[in-house]
Amino acid sequence: MTDALKRLSDEGVAIWLDDLSRKRITSGNLAELIDQSHVVGVTTNPSIFQKAISSGEGYEQQLADLAARKVTVDEAIRMITTADVRDAADILRPVFEATDGQDGRVSIEVDPRLAHNTVATVAEAKQLAWLVDRPNTLIKIPATKAGLPAIAEVIGKGISVNVTLIFSLERYRAVMDAYLTGLEKAKAAGQDLSLIHSVASFFVSRVDSEIDKRLDALGTDEAKALRGKAALANARLAYQAYEEVFSSDRWAALEKAGANKQRPLWASTGVKDPAYKDTLYVDDLVAPNTVNTMPEATLEAAADHGRITGDTVRGTYEQAKAELDAIAKLGISYDEVVQLLEDEGVDKFEQSWNDLLKSTEAELKRLAPEA
Repeated sequence: MTDALKRLSDEGVAIWLDDLSRKRITSGNLAELIDQSHVVGVTTNPSIFQKAISSGEGYEQQLADLAARKVTVDEAIRMITTADVRDAADILRPVFEATDGQDGRVSIEVDPRLAHNTVATVAEAKQLAWLVDRPNTLIKIPATKAGLPAIAEVIGKGISVNVTLIFSLERYRAVMDAYLTGLEKAKAAGQDLSLIHSVASFFVSRVDSEIDKRLDALGTDEAKALRGKAALANARLAYQAYEEVFSSDRWAALEKAGANKQRPLWASTGVKDPAYKDTLYVDDLVAPNTVNTMPEATLEAAADHGRITGDTVRGTYEQAKAELDAIAKLGISYDEVVQLLEDEGVDKFEQSWNDLLKSTEAELKRLAPEA
């Protein structure tokens, strides 16, 4: 069943699960996925927590305790989400130790309402790292313009980071620059660079969803031939940028001091268009030293019928560039698309967080003891 996942893992792709819930932790399901499906990490986001906590399964007692203490809804959510992340981190601890800190990681995101506030993002990242208090967590910071200096600052304090919501090649280069700046700060402060890890979450499927929509609107044969090409081309060129940055003299000096490369992480790998094979963003994004974080349906599809045929990224850069150029020639603006996707991504997470606030507040009121 998991031969394809083993092959993927053997090719240097770390398989992370893009989901978490208390039920998944307490039922033993997460431990089972680690044991049987080569899962070596977990990512969370505001939408994942909103879905998990709103289901109510496993949260009733903690919510009742929080209601009895009359905590604010913001504090309640932080207590609930950090408890799940802490427990998942403990389950993944053996993987963390076996991989010398590279995998066995659980990601938790700063409050999405802070996406455009550098100072508050840094403060929140420090607070989350302290609250979870596990060496194998990653604090997720969005790659907004305000997020970039926050990433450098947080890395500089020795906190490991998962940079999220990266859509454009230009922004990805800025993210890698922020990581290197952060490592330089950490080095100057006497931090042990070998303990600092980072991934850069480059979003995939949403790029196709938006560009395909625009290609369909054009309706020409030329436009139709480019459907489903943009996301892979974009991600492959991101890997080319990664190879360039992490073979530079600037990087070499940091590597000599014990630093770890910031791995590209393929995010949003669930296929949105039923016309495409459901393992498209797994099979066609195989490259060494990457992470693919999959929703469970994608993980199961990859295990069942994924076609892992070796590296499917290096050697494709010219073709990838040609495909993005062809899309641009049709009048579809790459810059406009990636900015729209970033804005939508931030809005979506903020909306999920607001929904979570509302549903949790309702539960706290329902469970509050009679005065």
